[in-house]
Amino acid sequence: VQLQASGGGLVQAGGSLRLSCAASGRTFSDRVMGWFRQAPGKEREFVAAISWRGVITYYADSVKGRFTISRDNAKNTVYLQLNSLKPEDTAVYYCAAAPRYSEISGWARASTMYNDWGQGTLVTVSS
Repeated sequence: VQLQASGGGLVQAGGSLRLSCAASGRTFSDRVMGWFRQAPGKEREFVAAISWRGVITYYADSVKGRFTISRDNAKNTVYLQLNSLKPEDTAVYYCAAAPRYSEISGWARASTMYNDWGQGTLVTVSS
């Protein structure tokens, strides 16, 4: 599946953004989807993941309570709502798709478990 992320931009601390990741192909609805981010000079880190039907979600502790992952399988799109943004949230955000029919569990936090990646969208939070 091909992924196209969008929605990044420049926002002040405390502000909000909504990222979108549109998937092509007919296999979106049977894939766990994840969001990761990479700040300058740092390794890529897990942000959030969501099960096929959107019932189960996982979040990194650093974003829990501020970010919300969701999906619309009819639109082949996964979203990441970013609220109460902090300067340390500044990063390139990537969406990713896991192999088909993978049941979500703790593995969803590992970037190596995803085999399709979008190109990334830059989020910059000013203080």
